[in-house]
Amino acid sequence: MRNKISTGLCCLAGSLLLAACGGDSSSSALPDTATNTNVIAMPSVTGPVAVTATSYPFGAADRTLMPEDLKAVGYVEEEYFVSGKANVYDWPAPGAAVVRTPDVPYTTRVLIRRPADGKKFSGNVVVEILNASNLFDLNIAWGLSGKHFVNNGDVWVGITSKPVTAETLKRFNPQRYASLSWANPLPLSDSRNCPDTAISTIIAGDSSRTTENGLFWDMYSQVGAWLKSNEKSNPLRKEAGFTVERLYGFGYSQSGGYLYTYINAIHPLDVKRYGAPIYDAYLVAVAGGAFAGISAINQCVQPPALTDPRRQFKDVGVPIIHVMSQSDYLIGIGSRRPDSDVPVDRFRHYEMAGAGHATPGELYSAAAPADIQAAGRAVPPMACNEGPRSRFPSEIHFNAMWQNLDQWVQRGVAPPSAPPIQVVDGKPVTDAYGNVVGGLRSPFVDVPTSTWNGSSTGASFCFIAGHEIPFTSARLGQLYSSKGDYVNKVVDNAHKLVGDRFLTPRDSLQLIKEAASFNFPSP
Repeated sequence: MRNKISTGLCCLAGSLLLAACGGDSSSSALPDTATNTNVIAMPSVTGPVAVTATSYPFGAADRTLMPEDLKAVGYVEEEYFVSGKANVYDWPAPGAAVVRTPDVPYTTRVLIRRPADGKKFSGNVVVEILNASNLFDLNIAWGLSGKHFVNNGDVWVGITSKPVTAETLKRFNPQRYASLSWANPLPLSDSRNCPDTAISTIIAGDSSRTTENGLFWDMYSQVGAWLKSNEKSNPLRKEAGFTVERLYGFGYSQSGGYLYTYINAIHPLDVKRYGAPIYDAYLVAVAGGAFAGISAINQCVQPPALTDPRRQFKDVGVPIIHVMSQSDYLIGIGSRRPDSDVPVDRFRHYEMAGAGHATPGELYSAAAPADIQAAGRAVPPMACNEGPRSRFPSEIHFNAMWQNLDQWVQRGVAPPSAPPIQVVDGKPVTDAYGNVVGGLRSPFVDVPTSTWNGSSTGASFCFIAGHEIPFTSARLGQLYSSKGDYVNKVVDNAHKLVGDRFLTPRDSLQLIKEAASFNFPSP
């Protein structure tokens, strides 16, 4: 049963409701429920769910391909089951979505990694739409920037975002995940419940008539509202020693396409219904244009056409950073638009020179192969025909984007702009070493020791995994007079990028350390 937020009972922090229900705040508040019936429906929450040797969260930090000890860094991990009622929407024209089927019961799962001590909490909560493209939950934001979140004191939240991954959880542990439900409210006999062949989804065959992908949108709003609330079930409530000040939405690849739909169809609906946005900013990653550029609002309608204005962000009202990789920027070139500092249209577009889309890091932080197999899913390959997935550390760009996004929201300090990767006649412009010109820069392309490719050949997602072609000793000798010369150039490049706010100081030190240990050939 849904609870209604009442100004006399609890309130959302940050931009949604006044802190302490009536205290001073420069943020906008929800109208008093006595005069407004459009209050946020709070989900009911079960958890944290007990963890034992035989029953633990799928994708738990200490059960990944490269296990992490969160306790050692002062963090805890908790899993919750979130239940409520979600609308299924239609989206016939640009603007807010409209309700097709109201109040559909659901239960999904949420994984939270947070400081054990609320005094070390930054006030930032990153809410990741867990990626479903491999048919199991991938926590890519944590895989990329988990160390950055820990160093900053941020909370990370991952939400299961699709029926197919909920089914994976049930296969993995039928007892633990028995309550998960994404049931389609339309009976099979209803003509609006389209045949399997007409279901709109980015991964063919991952959806069913018995479930409904379009339940996700209200789930995402309600989980955000819960995290900003003072509900007893919320581990981030004030009574637990936390003050949530900023909620940042994140989606990567297919989940980035989810954010296009959420931001353009549901975000304005929430602002209209509640008087303020639930999410204070968004980082939309490696999705746009013809590459996972938007998701269908429900599974029986097609997403907007490539030329539709809903495929672009405009006047959203909160800051958006949008980023593409070298694997996908050409396919997604339609996502390009000018940067803006206009308050209602704060926007940055970046393209990461050298970076691959499907990284090894996303698999290091994913559920261990044995758990993936226990759930009946295939373990994605770490290598393609050309060799291992590209080791390009795209996290250096994401860490800087998180830092800059936070400065934008907190202090109004706009992020730096960067030119896109140069394209002529539909093809990238490359330098003498085969690396692309333009885009977000790094020592890997400005002081190179390899050629970085965004695409490879082979199984699964190799076409967006990318690979590295190391330079020969002869080429390295032509570029650098000595190892010291190479290291000095990395130092100069890294320091400039820190000054331009394209690299964090911590990552700069790490890159210099790696350069110093590079196996440079002897003269």
